[in-house]
Amino acid sequence: MQWDAPESRWMLLYPERGLALNETAALVVKLCDGSRSVDEIIASLAAQSKDRGSVAEIDRDVRQFLARLTEKNLIE
Repeated sequence: MQWDAPESRWMLLYPERGLALNETAALVVKLCDGSRSVDEIIASLAAQSKDRGSVAEIDRDVRQFLARLTEKNLIE
């Protein structure tokens, strides 16, 4: 993951490509450090801000996002 200063956003870089991340997606990727389970990542996001929706919405969105990253072989 790298900060793109001109665009003021985080990018998830992989061979010859990059994926622009919004603030929430960047938080999820930062929490994917191998020490937390998916449930712990969801709980952390829910605790950090009530503005991201209900826990059920956060759970759904995080699982979908992680599934897409897994499909692209960006995470295991």
